[in-house]
Amino acid sequence: MERRLRFGERLSMGTHLMMCTGCTNFRKQMKALRVVAQTYAEGGAAAPPPADQPSK
Repeated sequence: MERRLRFGERLSMGTHLMMCTGCTNFRKQMKALRVVAQTYAEGGAAAPPPADQPSK
C-alpha cells in the first residue's frame, strides 16, 4: 500500500467491503489460499473450510 488511508477512505472501504459480494468472496478465497499454502509449506495437506461455514 502506498500510504495509510484517511478516516473517510477507511470508512468508505469498510462500507464497500460489507456490501460487496465479489470482495467478500475474494476475501474468503484468499483466506483459504493462505491456510493451504501455510500448511503445504509446513509439509502437510489441508482442505479449505466448507463454503457454508462463516469466516472468522
